[in-house]
Amino acid sequence: MFGRLGPLEIIVILALLLLVFGGRGKISGMMGDVAKGIKSFRKGMKDEADVDTSQTTSGALVNEPINVTPEKEKSKV
Repeated sequence: MFGRLGPLEIIVILALLLLVFGGRGKISGMMGDVAKGIKSFRKGMKDEADVDTSQTTSGALVNEPINVTPEKEKSKV
């Protein structure tokens, strides 16, 4: 049962060892970094929502349909 470890088990064990002993050496420090990342992501999403999205860079309204009919077919209608 424990005599043979596959590559996946070895990778998981090495990842856990790296988390506990590698890097900063403290899981709480890494969790603090994750929390800072989440906060900055939320701030970025809030800033993006504050931007007026009703107009695109070309000035056309987003909800307004764009006429893509070729000129030949416009004269037939």
